Amino acid sequence: MTDQPYGNGGPHEGYGPNQAYPQQAYPNQAYPNQAYPDQGYQQPYEDPYAAQQYTQQWQGQTWETQTHQPVSAPVTSAEETAYLPPQGYAAPPAGEPAAAAAAAAPAPDSEYGPATVGGNARITDAQRARAEGRSPIIEPGMQPAALTALLGLLLAGAAAVGTYALLVPLVALQAVTAAGWFRLNGMWPARQGIALGFAGALAADAALLVSGRSPAAILGTLGVWVLLALVLQLRSHADPDERMYGLMATVAASALAIVAGGYLAADADAVTVGAVGVAVAILARALPLPTPASVVVALLAGAGAGIAAGALTDLGTPAALLGAGAAACALIGHRVASYDYPSRFVHFTAGVALPLAAAAPAVYLLGRALA
Repeated sequence: MTDQPYGNGGPHEGYGPNQAYPQQAYPNQAYPNQAYPDQGYQQPYEDPYAAQQYTQQWQGQTWETQTHQPVSAPVTSAEETAYLPPQGYAAPPAGEPAAAAAAAAPAPDSEYGPATVGGNARITDAQRARAEGRSPIIEPGMQPAALTALLGLLLAGAAAVGTYALLVPLVALQAVTAAGWFRLNGMWPARQGIALGFAGALAADAALLVSGRSPAAILGTLGVWVLLALVLQLRSHADPDERMYGLMATVAASALAIVAGGYLAADADAVTVGAVGVAVAILARALPLPTPASVVVALLAGAGAGIAAGALTDLGTPAALLGAGAAACALIGHRVASYDYPSRFVHFTAGVALPLAAAAPAVYLLGRALA
């Protein structure tokens, strides 16, 4: 071991005489004093290239590694250097009451709190209704019922005028039926499906007029449109589940819009009685009554409206059966339009059109039976 002093570098090992050891520049940073307890430190050069001309050459023996251990930084475990985020609460001391312990706990974020039965802003009305044990059903209400009654009265009056007069409210009913079914299923906008369903309804109406209002025209058009919807969905590039869902919605919308053409195939008196029965029954169903009582009142109102309308036609008193049958089918359509908290747009499309569209087969069949 030599007593020869060294410059601005620290002790190094493994370098022979006249051999330069690698030196690193530490700009704007000084060597720690802890590594050299007996000597101070020099300020490093600002220019890293300027320090190369002062590279120190060893002139004597090297340090003996058996006697002196190299200076190195202490090894710190990962647990000691791990960053621990500040905790927002501390455990309450022993013996503290339960209320104080709850106060020491972190307050939950009010914006992202759990869903509660009492009503949390994050849960939907349907979720809250299920949590409270209620039915997630909202009925269309009086305004859609009034529109249904108005459209039904237009159908009844147009049927008394003639076949082509009946086409005007019937086409409007078929268009609203196709749009309302897609919106009821949560598919919006679905212009292709709505257009396809409405086009099927127009094709069925044209086939009915050409064939002398034969019901076979409805069945033939329905079969063709189901095949057409299947081909169009197979050509879609959407996911398989989405294609299947779109296929079912398109077929159902087309079927409902085409079946609504049964008003055109039915007898004019049957259309008058059935449409009036649907109008009165839906108004009665919208009254603020319990559901079982409301259903009974609606059926009785439909039968009474059938009797009143039958007195103005050739059907007479048996028209009560037609009115009650049309009212029963209308209530089914009304119930479908109330499924699982639908939107206001659903109420004013499907809620208006589905009761009349669902009653069309009953109007045709019961009208032929009573005639």
